[in-house]
Amino acid sequence: MPVPNNVAPQLSLRINEIFHSLQGETSRVGLPTVFIRLTGCPLRCTYCDTSYAFNEGETLTLAEIFDKVTQFHARYVTVTGGEPLAQKNCLPLLQQLCDAGYSVSLETGGAMDISKVDTRVSRILDIKTPGSGEAEKNRWKNLELLTPQDEVKFVLCGEEDYQWAKQVLSEKRIADRCPVLFSASQGQLEPARLADWILRDNLPVRLQIQLHKFLWGEGRGK
Repeated sequence: MPVPNNVAPQLSLRINEIFHSLQGETSRVGLPTVFIRLTGCPLRCTYCDTSYAFNEGETLTLAEIFDKVTQFHARYVTVTGGEPLAQKNCLPLLQQLCDAGYSVSLETGGAMDISKVDTRVSRILDIKTPGSGEAEKNRWKNLELLTPQDEVKFVLCGEEDYQWAKQVLSEKRIADRCPVLFSASQGQLEPARLADWILRDNLPVRLQIQLHKFLWGEGRGK
């Protein structure tokens, strides 16, 4: 697909990696997807599994990014990080991908303003729990902007996080706005235990397990 004419191709971003894999999370789980991982993140979550994206990467123009993405002939693209919205040119990148006809999702940590993200993008908002060490950074105004095409994710480190998330879910009525995902932090909470809690409390959430780690384990480009 050519670079759309309405976005200046000379704009650039710091890119950690671009790769083709199966989507491991969200309602798009299992779909062949091109991942664009941006460098940099203002948060330092205790369970972060992509700390290599904090600083490592190369500067690419939007045209160069687009050239790499088109090589995979995929329909779905996920822009992730790090925290992709920490780079201002993430916004024109998202717009450009949508203009080109891709089905685009954005994985954001929830501390950044999502109001200017192209409305065609599915925004996956990761609300930080106390166990993450970054709960005070949550930008709660983002919840007012959510639509049914967006999703909210909670990564839970234990029962305290679960009870906290359950209270937030109820008080903010998040499930009335969009799908909600509960995920167990790897090595801290067994998914089966989280499943039992969800069933016991009959929560309106989807349990998700990171498919890519189940298939290939830890590692980059997966």
